[in-house]
Amino acid sequence: MDRKLRFSTTVAAAFLILLALAALPLAGELVPTTKPEEVGLSSERLTRINEMMKRHLAAGEFAGGVTLVARKGKIAHLEAHGVMDLESKLPMPKNAVFRIASMTKPVTGVAIMMMMEEGKLRITDPVSKFIPEFKDMKVAVASPTQGPPPPPAAGQGPAAPRFYTVPAERQITIRDLLTHTSGLASGPMGNSDVRKVARKANETLADYIPRLALTALEFQPGTRWMYSAQAGMDTLGRIVEITSGLPFDRFLQQRVFEPLGMKEISFYPTETLEPRMPTVYQAGVKGLQKNPNPNSMSSKVYFMGSGGLITTAEEYAKFGQMLLNGGELNGKRLLSPRTVEYMSAVHIPDTLPGRPAGEGYGLSVRVVNHAVAGGMRVSDGSFGWSGVYGTHFWVDPKEEIVAVMMTQTSVAAMRPEFENLVMSAIVK
Repeated sequence: MDRKLRFSTTVAAAFLILLALAALPLAGELVPTTKPEEVGLSSERLTRINEMMKRHLAAGEFAGGVTLVARKGKIAHLEAHGVMDLESKLPMPKNAVFRIASMTKPVTGVAIMMMMEEGKLRITDPVSKFIPEFKDMKVAVASPTQGPPPPPAAGQGPAAPRFYTVPAERQITIRDLLTHTSGLASGPMGNSDVRKVARKANETLADYIPRLALTALEFQPGTRWMYSAQAGMDTLGRIVEITSGLPFDRFLQQRVFEPLGMKEISFYPTETLEPRMPTVYQAGVKGLQKNPNPNSMSSKVYFMGSGGLITTAEEYAKFGQMLLNGGELNGKRLLSPRTVEYMSAVHIPDTLPGRPAGEGYGLSVRVVNHAVAGGMRVSDGSFGWSGVYGTHFWVDPKEEIVAVMMTQTSVAAMRPEFENLVMSAIVK
C-alpha cells in the first residue's frame, strides 16, 4: 500500500513538473540577456542612461519609462525608471505595457513587405488596384485670394482652410503611403475633408478606408514629404487584409507576433496587459496632466495600421532584432535579408521638401543617411521610428544595435540624448 502511495506521489510530482515546464517560454524564444562587456558595451557608460532618465524625472517632464539596449542579439541593458502613475507612485516595472502609437507603423510596413515577397502586390501598384475608390483623387490648392478663414465659432475647433481642388497628376501608390509622400490626410486642407467623413463607432477598415478617397490630397503625389499620421498606414492595413484574406489583427498575430514569440502585444488593453499600462501624461502650464483619452487608438474592431498597438520594451525588441537579423529570429523567418535592406533603404532623400537634413525615409521607417549633417549620433544606415506618447526605437546594422525607449509622455530632448548615450557606450 505504501509503495502504491509513493508511486502515486511520484507520478503526481512528475506531472506537476511537466506542467511547469510547459508553461515556460520555449528555449531561444526570448532575446537573451548578457553582460554589457561581452558584447562590446561599457557597463559604466550604460548607467548614464539611468542618470539621463533621472534628470528628466527630477525636472517633472515625465513620470516613468523603460529603456533597453541590445547588441549582437543579446540584451545588455534593460532598466525601469520612475513610476507608473504620479498619484499611486507604483514603481515602473521592466515589463510595463506601453501604448506605442506610431511605432505600429513599421510593423505595418513589414506586413506589406511580406505581401510583396509573396507576389500579391508591388510597391509601385496604385492603391486603386486594391481599393477602386482611390482612382480619381483630387488635390487641394489653397485659395489665398479669398482671405483668411473666418474665426471658429464658440466651442468649435479651428475653421477649415479655404481651398479648391484640381485633379491629381497621377494616382497615389503603395510606395507613396509607405513613405508619407501621398498627401493623404497630411495637412490642414486634407484633414478638414477627413473630418467630414469621420470614422463612426464600430466601423472596420473595410467600412471606413474607401471614404478616405473622397478627401483632397494635401499636395501632388510624390512632390514632398508630409506625415500622414493615420490615414496612410490605415489604408495599408486594409490592403494587407485584401491581399492576405485575413483581418489585419489576425494577420499580424499569425504571421508576425506568434513567429516572433511576441505574446504580450495587442490592439487593445486586455485583462492581462491593462494592469501594467502606465498613465499617459501631457505637459501643461500646471505640469503633467493626465491624457483624458489615453486609449483613443485602441479598438476591438478597427485595427489601425498607423497606431494602436500596446506592448513591452522587451517584446518590441524582438521585432527590432528580427529586422537587425535580416528578417529572422530564432529560426522563424518573416522576410529575406534583401527585403529588409530594401525596406530600410533611402527611398525619399533628405533633399525632398519636408525632410530634415541627414535623414531620409524608407518604407515605413526613417533612415539616417548622413548623421553628421543631421547632428545625430547614430550610424549612417540606422533606421526606426517613434510614437507620439514618447516611445522610440532604432536599429543600427553597422553596430548591431537595437535600442528601445518607452515612456508615456513625449519629451523631445530625450530621444537624441538616448541615442547619444547608447552610442557612447560602444567601446569595442
